[in-house]
Amino acid sequence: MIEDLVLRNRSYRRFHQEATVDLETLRELVNLARLSASAANVQPLKYILSCDAHRNALIYPHLSWAGYIKDWPGPIEGERPSAYIIILGDKKLKQSFGCDHGIAAQSILLGATDKGLGGCIIGSIKKQELSEALEIPPHCDILLVLALGKPKETVVVEVVGPDGDFKYWRDEEGVHHVPKRALDEIIIG
Repeated sequence: MIEDLVLRNRSYRRFHQEATVDLETLRELVNLARLSASAANVQPLKYILSCDAHRNALIYPHLSWAGYIKDWPGPIEGERPSAYIIILGDKKLKQSFGCDHGIAAQSILLGATDKGLGGCIIGSIKKQELSEALEIPPHCDILLVLALGKPKETVVVEVVGPDGDFKYWRDEEGVHHVPKRALDEIIIG
């Protein structure tokens, strides 16, 4: 059922790093994005796939993790993603990418969830440094990075409390809590 898939598709930030994700799996996930909607069907997105430990190590330092959790710099060695998909916008095809990369990211993560994997959409990226580290052509803009792997944490969805605080947080056992607004709060008409 789609609702179950959406509920299992959480932003995981800690992984069993030793559980590898192979290149063919990454290709299958990008194929889901390829088959998804694209504004005016221009299809301006390109992808960099990484499931190699050396290349992953080049990517990791250019990402920021969990902005609301101030005392956590990101996953430690052994809990880092075993794969990444970098979503690029090809400016030779289009100058603006609208919501194409959001649609692609959601398709990829739903596919990853269906395969028993988890991931996190990362938008806080040192783009220039990552472009240089991976020698990305200048006509391609980094839009998002998807961190992927076998989740090593529990993520719980709950309703935003009476205080209205929507910020995610971790409890003393390391469970990641994600408050969501109530359905009646977001439907206005």
